[in-house]
Amino acid sequence: MKPTHNSFCHYKFPSGSPWSRGSPRPSVSASSPLRASQVVKPGAGPPERVDPAAGRGFRRTDGTRAGAPSLAMDPECALLLPGLCAVLADPGQPVADDTCLEKLLDWFQTVTETGSSLRLLQDNPCLVELLSHVLGTQDAPAGLLSFALRLAGIFGAQESGFQYLQQGELLSGLFGDAGPLGQAAWTVPSVRSGWVQGLRSLAQHPSALHFLADHGVLDTVFSLQRDPSLFVASAASQLLAHVLALSMQGAAGSPPAPQDGAWPTCARRIVGHVEESLCSTAAPQVTQALNVLTSTLGRCHGHWTKALWAQLSPLVARLLEREPVPAAHSLVDLLLSVARSPVFSSADSGPWDMAARTLSRLGPLQAGPLALGLLKLQHCPQTLRTQAFGVLLQPLACVLKASAQAPEAAGLLDGAPGSSVPVDSLLSSKSACVGLLCQTLALLEELQPLPQRPSPWPQEALLGAAVTMLRLCGGGAAPASSLGGRLCRTLAGCVRVQRAALDFLGTLSQGAGPQESVTQVFAALLECLESPDSSPTKRLCSPCWEVRDSALEFLTQLSRCWAEQADFRRALLASEVPRLARQLLQDPESYVRASAVTAVGQLSGWGLQPASTSPQHPGAQQGLLGELLHILTTDSEGFPRRAVTQVLTEWLRAGHADVAQDTEQFVATVLQVVSRDLDWEVRAQGLELARVFLVQTLGQPGAGCPYAVGLPVASSPSALPAALHALGRVRLLDFALCALLDCDRPVAQKACDLLLSLRAELARRGGLQEAGGSPDPAAVEAALRGWRTGEQGQPLGELAPAAMLAVLDAMDLEGFRGRLAESSDRVERSPQSLLQDMLAAAGVRENQADCY
Repeated sequence: MKPTHNSFCHYKFPSGSPWSRGSPRPSVSASSPLRASQVVKPGAGPPERVDPAAGRGFRRTDGTRAGAPSLAMDPECALLLPGLCAVLADPGQPVADDTCLEKLLDWFQTVTETGSSLRLLQDNPCLVELLSHVLGTQDAPAGLLSFALRLAGIFGAQESGFQYLQQGELLSGLFGDAGPLGQAAWTVPSVRSGWVQGLRSLAQHPSALHFLADHGVLDTVFSLQRDPSLFVASAASQLLAHVLALSMQGAAGSPPAPQDGAWPTCARRIVGHVEESLCSTAAPQVTQALNVLTSTLGRCHGHWTKALWAQLSPLVARLLEREPVPAAHSLVDLLLSVARSPVFSSADSGPWDMAARTLSRLGPLQAGPLALGLLKLQHCPQTLRTQAFGVLLQPLACVLKASAQAPEAAGLLDGAPGSSVPVDSLLSSKSACVGLLCQTLALLEELQPLPQRPSPWPQEALLGAAVTMLRLCGGGAAPASSLGGRLCRTLAGCVRVQRAALDFLGTLSQGAGPQESVTQVFAALLECLESPDSSPTKRLCSPCWEVRDSALEFLTQLSRCWAEQADFRRALLASEVPRLARQLLQDPESYVRASAVTAVGQLSGWGLQPASTSPQHPGAQQGLLGELLHILTTDSEGFPRRAVTQVLTEWLRAGHADVAQDTEQFVATVLQVVSRDLDWEVRAQGLELARVFLVQTLGQPGAGCPYAVGLPVASSPSALPAALHALGRVRLLDFALCALLDCDRPVAQKACDLLLSLRAELARRGGLQEAGGSPDPAAVEAALRGWRTGEQGQPLGELAPAAMLAVLDAMDLEGFRGRLAESSDRVERSPQSLLQDMLAAAGVRENQADCY
């Protein structure tokens, strides 16, 4: 998978600076990497680039929480809340941003989870006033109405809060017939979704169940199962499953059937609705009923589920008598949900007979997932396991029979009952054939490594099937009939099936096989490689950029493994591959250029790269190094520039010939270019190159250094001044200090670690004494003064070794690293900040909003 452009937002420097003795923080000037829009509230730390919902520690829309800050209702928030409620209720104010409302709901959810909703409502009457205002406004905006419905559900989740709101008939007004159901806003899906979500939060206690039963709420939920919005329909089905489970909570033993009247009202209503839907001739209604049952039986394991399944399973079984079977995918999900439940683990109570009938009735594309799900269950009866495995093998046996491979087909289906897959069904269309074969191979690939896979495992037959499909795709299989000829024409040149078969062969290679089968596999693989479609030259020239890109990646992996083999080197240099790979450095697609940089850089490292084929291209006259530096300087996309810095770092680490000619000039040039790059990953990789040069210059770091690498270079203490002069000539300290104040946190952290490593190594080697005496105070003070005021554009110049040590000693790098490691949005994620932002957006308070 290719990397994506960085989506973090910039952060401001931590309060304070990396300088010790209370020196001022760097200012934000025109030359600073910070922009005015990136300034955050006073006292805020550096806001790290994080997901906005995750960074503030609120629950996301799927219900998960990305952090757990202290979100209790503090006095500051209580003071801001009346103003915010007034803004939300003001028709003259635009409705707050949906994201802010979502965060506000998450905050109230957390507050009520850790405290009393009754106390919250009593201490903050503005909340009840807001709900009352929304209820009394006929033309309330859809966003505000949805927010109010969900907020009321959160407050009513505790029985005390529920009773408090019901004193004023607020809940009846919001969720009953007199509520938004008759308003124009009900046509907006977000309002219907908010209504369902509010009820889902509300339904947590017996009072809420009585409310649902007495106010006609369930009828509306039933109708919303058919909502045109899939989100609303799904939420309605989930709500019914939740209410059914809540109604039966605490049922002891195995209760009588629902129709006996012993079940609660809500449970009887929902079960009756499910029965009606299962008997419907409309497939969508059947699907809705099956989804409710799947959710209920999948997460509820009380004994009452046995009574529920006993009553409804005959209706589910009747679905198999229809032609075609309605809602096949939902039926499969239901059967697997029941089969996985510990309540139905015994052979006499499980859905095994119905599952066997379903395997026989469904087509192979629909039955495959059910077969795999059953085979994964340890307690599945053996006869059903045998049938399920036969269902998975039938498409492969069909392929073998159609291509003169009958012995292997017989081996696949030995003892496998069930209806066979006719070739006509397989060849109904090319898309159906390709989809079925790819699904079958994927399911068997998933089953192969599992301990509960069938035994004996037909390794030889499966190898034969995979080889046959490769030959069918390559046009080398011999058809046994006219239908076999149609199959050959259908699969000829099919890349999807070819890739699926190759992946399946890779999985089967984990097991043993007879020598004859292994020979057939290698022969088929060789045929694939010798096919004109597999020619590397053809792929590097393909009009499809994905093909060119994958060919370059394969070349990189191949040369990494085989570059030292003489036969490989001769074959590669005798081909057009190196020349074509270098041509792709100018490919119009940035992904391809990046892959070409990596491939060409690695080939050059092994001496396998020819001269440039485009002498007129800028940088080509200076060799490959000049061409790569030209890409690093001028390419408009980040991916190729990142690849160049990685290649150049590896060249420096390995002592590439082009680098060894003048290492200092090479490092100085790269650092100068990288320091101006707008891509933070390029700058971070430049710090890695600087680290490699640092280690090579100073020698092996001490045992305490976090950057120790196994390089053969060693430096004696007497050589320390010369090594420091080399660091000064390449402006390494300039580069690292500039990166220390980088507006991207990963770069600043890497620079801080690099400088700490340098300082620790210099201290280990004797510090100022070995560096040549005392520093020039004027030079040190000038350097510190410039950087304390944030003059990042002013270079330090080539400092004397002693001055370099003094500059490093004057910096509070440990403290700066600690501030960088702090959660960057520790202030901005607070509820108080959220309320201030929403008020600021409405112009109520003068306060700068967060930069998210």
